[in-house]
Amino acid sequence: MMILAQAEMVPLYIVLAVILLVVIWVVATYNVLVRLRQHVKESWSGIDTELRRRYDLIPNLVEAVKGYAAHEQQVLVAVTEARNRAAGSTGSPESQARDENAFVGSLRQLFALAENYPDLKANENFLQLQKELANTEDRIQAARRFYNANVRDINTRVEVFPSNLIAGMFKFAKEEFFEIEDAGVRLPPQVSL
Repeated sequence: MMILAQAEMVPLYIVLAVILLVVIWVVATYNVLVRLRQHVKESWSGIDTELRRRYDLIPNLVEAVKGYAAHEQQVLVAVTEARNRAAGSTGSPESQARDENAFVGSLRQLFALAENYPDLKANENFLQLQKELANTEDRIQAARRFYNANVRDINTRVEVFPSNLIAGMFKFAKEEFFEIEDAGVRLPPQVSL
């Protein structure tokens, strides 16, 4: 009698084991998605830090150019305004990328302007600022690659089966890549000495 009762319990044990495995899988998948979302937020913070660093360099660079090219006020004002717009941008990566496009374009105009002033190009302060800006651009590129890799990872998890079921259930959404639209803008500002 006892053996018969145990035999009848086997299907119940199998069902309980399957339910337990499904629950473990749901919890594990949810935790992976949360971890990936946190990686995206952390890596965005890295980009933001490097952009702030660049924004802090620009007023010094504009001041260095001002002394040599005071009559080029339009370019200096455009750089300052573009910097302020980009620094104040707190929207999505896409909207911030648009502001960055305008800002990098104005920086190119500033460096093109500097080409017309040999004394400025030889100024030690200006050279140091250019070097620091080039270093910051490299750091921004590294932070952008790190961020976009994390976005790729979470977007893959959100889209692939079966983790997309958990992502949809708990409202995990795809994240935006931080990309510069104009291929020419992808290059750091040219610093020629």
